[in-house]
Amino acid sequence: MVERKLFGTDGVRGVANEYPMTAEIAVRLGQAIAQHFRKNARNPAHRTRILIGKDTRLSGYMFESGLAAGITSMGADVQLVGPLPTPGISFLTTGMRADAGIVISASHNAYQDNGIKIFGHDGFKLPDNEEADIEALVFADPPTVDSSQIGRATRIDDATGRYIVFLKNSFPRDLTLEGLRIVLDCANGAAYKVAPAVLRELGAEVFPLGVEPDGVNINRKCGSMYPESVAARVRETRADIGICLDGDADRVILIDENGEVIDGDRIIALCALSLQAQGLLKNNTVVSTIMSNVGLEIALRKHGINLHRSSVGDRYVVEAMRTGDFNLGGEQSGHLIFLDHTTTGDGMLAALQVLSIMQRDGKKLSTFGDVMTTFPQILLNAEVDSKPNLETLPDFVAARLQVENELGETGRVVVRYSGTEAKVRVMVEGPDLSSVRRQAEFLLGVLKSSIAR
Repeated sequence: MVERKLFGTDGVRGVANEYPMTAEIAVRLGQAIAQHFRKNARNPAHRTRILIGKDTRLSGYMFESGLAAGITSMGADVQLVGPLPTPGISFLTTGMRADAGIVISASHNAYQDNGIKIFGHDGFKLPDNEEADIEALVFADPPTVDSSQIGRATRIDDATGRYIVFLKNSFPRDLTLEGLRIVLDCANGAAYKVAPAVLRELGAEVFPLGVEPDGVNINRKCGSMYPESVAARVRETRADIGICLDGDADRVILIDENGEVIDGDRIIALCALSLQAQGLLKNNTVVSTIMSNVGLEIALRKHGINLHRSSVGDRYVVEAMRTGDFNLGGEQSGHLIFLDHTTTGDGMLAALQVLSIMQRDGKKLSTFGDVMTTFPQILLNAEVDSKPNLETLPDFVAARLQVENELGETGRVVVRYSGTEAKVRVMVEGPDLSSVRRQAEFLLGVLKSSIAR
């Protein structure tokens, strides 16, 4: 396998103004994206069009301009969407028959970081081989395009409205949200306009948080990574539900009316059982990742539903769903994919599916609490300077085998490097919290000493 220089598990990501997230790379990446989609055009006579959207980070302006300059310099046209959730760019790419869509966002990370991810004309994230082709073009000399063929950049003014209509149409037409009180945290991110509008137009009373972005407060003690403030606000306002989105709104964490956190695994379980009851769960299978709690697997098995595990990352969840012809998948972190509606993780769409179940059944969210039992799970992270193959570290291999033997069939160990950060992640899961914490700390300590050598 060729070592990647730019692309990770979810596009290109890093600290803004530090390699690879520099203005220069943005221009080169724009040129490469334009070249890739021009040479793979469905209709050679068609002029290549590429959408660019972003979240609310300060550096988004810089990358938007750099990408647009690179794309237009290669003879392709750019349509600028402005701040819009990642799934909104996916939706618009297909709806406007564009050749590609680009999202400038680092998802749940702090404002200092930023990223660039790409959707194909079908609204799906690009497979590895296409990313590899684009990366090769970044480091090659770009061709010269005649000045008469330089592309144009225009702005789409009604993008927010189009996406709002799409989200509302994903909610059953015979239902409304009238009578519901909803606390909504938009993480000062891309959904700060869209999400409140959708809920209000469907009839809910909304208590908004994180809807005043200033370029540097995205994800700052708010959103899906910090559900505590929403839980407190739910209790204070006696709301029916809390919705926590991340910076680009492709993931969601929910809060029930008692202030209890409902993570992605529980949302998957709830939606899977609902779809199964309606006869709509394709091939009676759900896709999640190796990080999903074993409690999800047990809960689904009780209802005859299979759980297919993929690698970490919503892109790999979607690939597994498309390969197996499944329509529900997601991650514990809150990426939920409903392929009957969309092509990527969509936090608001997922929240609307849960709200529809609540309204259809006339039940509070807490009454679904027994949908699964969550096993204690400890996830620890450590920064690393390098990422050697874990199987080449004999002390770690021996330590992992020791822990796995202790757990037996009652738990799991997952150790992997982050695909977007210089970190190693250790997850241990089992029936006893104190034991799994001790085992996770033991493994992380062995790893840190092994990698530091």
